[in-house]
Amino acid sequence: MHIKDKLAEAHASGKPMFSFEFFPPKTAQGVQNLYDRMDRMHDFGPAFIDVTWGAGGRHSQLTCEMVSTAQNIYGLETCMHLTCTDMEKEKVDQALNQAYKAGCTNILALRGDPPRDQESWTAVEGGFRYAKDLVKYIKSRYGNHFDIGVAGYPEGCDDNRDQDQLIDHLKEKVDAGGTFVVTQMFYDVDTFLDWVQKCRDRGITVPIIPGIMPIQTHASFVRRAEWTKCKVPEEWTKALDPIKNDDSAVREVGKGLIAEMCRKIIDAGIMHLHFYTMNLATATRMVLEELSLAPTSSSPLKKPLPWRQSLGLNRRDEDVRPIFWRNRNHSYVARTQDWDEFPNGRWGDSRSPAFGEIDAYGIGLKGSNQQNIGLWGHPTSIRDLSNLFVRFLDNSLARLPWSESPLSAEANPLKSGLLSLNQRGLLTINSQPAINGIPSSDPDHGWGPPNGYVYQKAYLELFVPPQLIHTVINRISDVPDLTFYAVNHSGELHANTKDEGPNAVTWGIFPNREIVQPTIVETVSFLAWKDEAYRLGEDWSKCYPPSSASRRLIEGLVNDWWLVNIVDNDFHKSGRIFDIFEGLEVENMAKAVPGEVQADGVVNGAVNGEVNGHKKGEQESDKTSEAVVGDIKTEKSNITKAEERSKSPLRN
Repeated sequence: MHIKDKLAEAHASGKPMFSFEFFPPKTAQGVQNLYDRMDRMHDFGPAFIDVTWGAGGRHSQLTCEMVSTAQNIYGLETCMHLTCTDMEKEKVDQALNQAYKAGCTNILALRGDPPRDQESWTAVEGGFRYAKDLVKYIKSRYGNHFDIGVAGYPEGCDDNRDQDQLIDHLKEKVDAGGTFVVTQMFYDVDTFLDWVQKCRDRGITVPIIPGIMPIQTHASFVRRAEWTKCKVPEEWTKALDPIKNDDSAVREVGKGLIAEMCRKIIDAGIMHLHFYTMNLATATRMVLEELSLAPTSSSPLKKPLPWRQSLGLNRRDEDVRPIFWRNRNHSYVARTQDWDEFPNGRWGDSRSPAFGEIDAYGIGLKGSNQQNIGLWGHPTSIRDLSNLFVRFLDNSLARLPWSESPLSAEANPLKSGLLSLNQRGLLTINSQPAINGIPSSDPDHGWGPPNGYVYQKAYLELFVPPQLIHTVINRISDVPDLTFYAVNHSGELHANTKDEGPNAVTWGIFPNREIVQPTIVETVSFLAWKDEAYRLGEDWSKCYPPSSASRRLIEGLVNDWWLVNIVDNDFHKSGRIFDIFEGLEVENMAKAVPGEVQADGVVNGAVNGEVNGHKKGEQESDKTSEAVVGDIKTEKSNITKAEERSKSPLRN
């Protein structure tokens, strides 16, 4: 969606919106940390984000990659910065093409800073001298596909302090096709509002978005103010100087100062705030909470669908997905990225027939071996695995191999049943409660347009040991409303469904719309998920040495246990799925698997991409250890400092 249209919505509704800026980090770990932060900050509800241009070489390519990831994986409407610095037309074309293919529809066109080894800015041969030329070029190549923003300077820029001349330049950029303006940071709101009026008097009518720099520390506050030469109100200096050595106090006082500035901006009729986050979340979140703009339990973030939508090319209308990837959004998007069409309305209408290979980047186990061992330790028994799953359910463990983020409040109605299963050694990896006509505005289960009602069938997915699988299947068969799929690592499949067609497990009814069925269960998708689910277990096992007890334990689970999903098709009921497992538990759960016990060794610290130490397609040399499974009884009884010059390179 174009930013100008989002701004028009905010103005018409009188409800303020906000956006975030991020920049490309220098290290691979920094990139992953930022992706995790972007994922979390999605839940703040930004109207869009933008990503600064890393001029030259790897950093410019990283900008394009970050735009694609934000747009496709995290569902964040993204605006890509594009500068003239070191950019001949061929490079500009490459960047625009990548943005287009990523589904990006917004560009912030800038002149950019001079390269670090140059005192003054000069255009490269075959490139562009001014941002207005870049705007014209983008319009000539892509028409109205890209909404194009330009930069504004309320207090001048470092190579031109003539405000009137800069406003003339801004008018030229707008006349060339710029549809919105993002300003350099400032701290004096009166100076900003006076400048806005001068722009209006000059005939600049497009929306102007103020650039807001939250206060992280006193040192960074002073440094950035000096770097941009912006005016700092005297009362701000008096408030911050006495506490300059107390970062927590500076953030608290700074929150109030920035929030008060934002209130004056909103009172002046400007309904959008653009935060220069410096790739950090805390100070921005504090300001949003102070302004009552952050989501709360009483005013939750509205979800168009029960899962996070991708905004990739041709995916904006996608509205049906299998439930199996509920906790692995990145993987699902990656495995379906080559589809020509995406399901809209019904799963079977437009689905491509094949899922992508599980060797692709982003599909394997998240994190390095060292990180994962630090998170999950060295399990040597089923009890150890059980305890990990219980900790995850208690929200004291951030993730599991099959769940990339903490458990949400939606699982609360099932919590006691899930805890009981995992405490008995039956390891659950996905679930949803039955829902019978809850309003679409419900903070935990709601989704879709207002004044609607949502429904769900109870769903459970778990690993079941081989000694128990026949008992479970027989019990399911005794309940006509239950359907299931059960598959093992070798691909042996059992099911009681009548055909391979989709079974809708989530649906919604909304005014003036057909019934929406966004989540389904079906055979082909489950078998594709089965390969991934077992692969995740294999990746986890390979975090440990071949002779270790942890390796042998997890390999035993992967090779011998069954992956089972169960749907209760009577959506009035939720607890019957747990009744299937009544009286079943793993005996000898505390019995340790034979093998070397590793204190804190790490096999390979490589981040996934090489998949936990094994390159894609590499033949495994070590043989699978003999599986060890418990006996079953059927019982009756932070980011370091941000780079200063990576701040928004707003230049003419």
